[in-house]
Amino acid sequence: MKNNLLKRVAVIALSLLFASAGTANSFAQDSSYGISMSPPNQKIVLMPGEQYTGTFSITNVSDEVNFDYVANVTPFYVDENYSNIFDKPSSYTQITEWTTINVEKGTLLPGGSQDIVFNINVPYDAPAGGQYMTITVTSDEQLNQEDKGKTSAGLITKQAMAHVVFAEIAGTTQHSGEVVDASVPGFLFSGKIAGTSTIKNTGNVHSDATYKLQVFPLFSNEEVYTNVENPDTKTILPDRALYNATSWEETPSIGIFNVIYTAEFEGVTTEVKKMVIICPLWLLIIIIIAIIALIVWLYTRSKSRKK
Repeated sequence: MKNNLLKRVAVIALSLLFASAGTANSFAQDSSYGISMSPPNQKIVLMPGEQYTGTFSITNVSDEVNFDYVANVTPFYVDENYSNIFDKPSSYTQITEWTTINVEKGTLLPGGSQDIVFNINVPYDAPAGGQYMTITVTSDEQLNQEDKGKTSAGLITKQAMAHVVFAEIAGTTQHSGEVVDASVPGFLFSGKIAGTSTIKNTGNVHSDATYKLQVFPLFSNEEVYTNVENPDTKTILPDRALYNATSWEETPSIGIFNVIYTAEFEGVTTEVKKMVIICPLWLLIIIIIAIIALIVWLYTRSKSRKK
């Protein structure tokens, strides 16, 4: 009984995040307790009039507890600040009206899995461009009667995950965008060397942006960091702007480097080259004191020579 209570306390609270950039991932969870989802999202292209069948799986990773689950189709989009929106239908979420789920509820035994199959019946007059939805799976641990009597409000027994579907309806789609701004700070007291940018999708369908960062020592062409072979990638929804930062996680506390940051979206590339100085505040203070001391010494010496 005590072990079960401890496991329930360990369940992490709901927190839906974007995976890719812009993309949404499943809610955070204990890797040995609760339900996992695979994959967290998918991108598909649909034709008007098409009947499409998609699937993803959920698995009970616990070794002792059963979980009841319920699956629902909900709209998905983001606001101007790129915060997730799940309750406001729009022209970009009509796909929710075309979608049904084969198994909306059930029970997962320890170690058990279930495929969630969804069917999309695309109307012949479906508008070309992006359509977005989530299939949200909420789960609740099955408690026996004795456990129910001891459960307190402080125990978290529920989980939620969201499988995001990025759909493109074929037709007259517009792929376009712009890099609104891109920058690399030239001086740092502390922290990580990073390139930042804001990219706006001006088209009517989602698309991926890529972000590359290269760091070189001041007097060398040999990279100390690069992600060119595996750049950061974020999916940007239509009519939305996304801010992103790509950083060198192992940035030293002192140094001078040449940095190249590149942001790419829909054939538009913006490159920023800058020399970056990293100098801790304490070192800067010592340098200033040393300079002042040198100036005073030179002034005093000059006066002494004149006398």
